Amino acid sequence: MEYNSWVPILPDQASSFAWQVDLLYFYLILVSIAFTIPIAVGIFYFAIKYRERERFATPDELHGSIVLETTWSIIPFVVSMTIFLGGAYVYFNQYTPPQDAMEIYVVGKQWMWKLQHSTGQREINELHVPVGRPIKLTMTTEDVLHDFFIPAFRTKADIVPGRYTYLWFTPTKPGKYHLFCAEYCGLNHSGMGGWVYVMEQKDFDNWLAGNTSGQTPVELGKDLFMNKLGCASCHAGGPAQRGAKLEGIYGKEVKLVGGRTVIADDNYIRNSILNPTADIVEGYQPIMPTFKGQVTDEQLNGLVAYIKSLSGVAGSSTTSTTSAPAANTASNSASSTPPSNTTTPRRADRGTNSQGSNPNAPGATRRP
Repeated sequence: MEYNSWVPILPDQASSFAWQVDLLYFYLILVSIAFTIPIAVGIFYFAIKYRERERFATPDELHGSIVLETTWSIIPFVVSMTIFLGGAYVYFNQYTPPQDAMEIYVVGKQWMWKLQHSTGQREINELHVPVGRPIKLTMTTEDVLHDFFIPAFRTKADIVPGRYTYLWFTPTKPGKYHLFCAEYCGLNHSGMGGWVYVMEQKDFDNWLAGNTSGQTPVELGKDLFMNKLGCASCHAGGPAQRGAKLEGIYGKEVKLVGGRTVIADDNYIRNSILNPTADIVEGYQPIMPTFKGQVTDEQLNGLVAYIKSLSGVAGSSTTSTTSAPAANTASNSASSTPPSNTTTPRRADRGTNSQGSNPNAPGATRRP
């Protein structure tokens, strides 16, 4: 870990809001010192001054002071409000990603990080990003609770089973920075780490060009939707459509049976695939089977990315001059909700999920 900060015990400030986090913490330390020292001194001073000099003495009667009581009420209130406002400002900045952020998918697994760029490049325990570009991480986990933590960026977020969580940052300094799991997740928790490489845009473009991309998340989702899972048989539109319309729904309000409404975000799409009877769209029957246990988290990411692409939403380009291929593979004829109960879906390829596929598993051999 690099220690180039003006405070030697802190890692380098390498993101756009790192200085805000440090400033807030130093303010908290200053406030703590400003209150602790006078209180400690006052305790000793009054303990000595008003110590017992004679037994059974009757002390003078003291009356309250409006000025004193008002002062010690107003000052702590003002200080606590500055802490609240400062914390709220930093929190809002850290958890409100910009619309043009470059999206990268993250899957946590005991005990490794699997990452995929919107152009298809995959990484394990490493993340390559360009300097000066907002990066949004869409994260989920295959097993237990994890926590994605990059100290130099002053940002972290829990990764919770069964849902998506998000984290974003704008790296400001090229370099190599530690990545940790900050939530105890089992036997080899301490080995669940990695590196974030912040590169100049030209170097990042060269890195992308030198890595085989394979399928992008949108391409993977489209293949599952159209071929392997047969979702298109119900959701492809036309007079035979039996499933809810998927084109253009992302980010919009969806009316459900019973009068409720929800916003069609990533978690709504994910839950509709795994638990389709939980939120039935108004005007449709609960005929969709569940795909829980039939698709991996990476395949779910692809399905969600494909449905988002049907609404014109795709991860930002990872290069400075070309658009991500994922943005060009969207089709308006289908999306990612699974087939009706009259068609037996083909089981998706679950991939390798054994201990041997984990470079951090005890006794495992790391693959290049």
